[in-house]
Amino acid sequence: MDYEIIRLTDRPEIKERAARWFHEKWGIPLTSYLDSMEACLTEKAPVPQWYAAVESGRIIGGLGVIEHDFHARKDLAPNVCAVYTEEDCRGRGIAGALLRFACADMKARGIDTLYLITDHTSFYERYGWELFCMAQGDGEPGLSRLYIHREP
Repeated sequence: MDYEIIRLTDRPEIKERAARWFHEKWGIPLTSYLDSMEACLTEKAPVPQWYAAVESGRIIGGLGVIEHDFHARKDLAPNVCAVYTEEDCRGRGIAGALLRFACADMKARGIDTLYLITDHTSFYERYGWELFCMAQGDGEPGLSRLYIHREP
């Protein structure tokens, strides 16, 4: 593994760079990421949390854990969000490593069940996620897959 997975809480100096990176990948307003990351850094609650895979100083992957993602099932929380790996780094297990790291870290923070909404099929199952239900994504015409992960 040539990259390192870090918690934003361990490297707060990357907050602005990480927020810009997530914003560029997902198109969510930069201020939304900055606000969530600032809440993460206050460490008043276990959620939100943010994680990045970094290689040679470059963010090559990342994800967050937030209370509610963009779906109608607000009773299912917290949610893994914004999972992304740079295209030139895919196929190296980075997303899987990030998912395992985040799930273990959240369990250490007292949260053993996480949710995730996606249109991907068969990817998350490789990492112990199970299809929980179909859910309406905010502004989406159809249903998306909502997964659950329980950390043993």
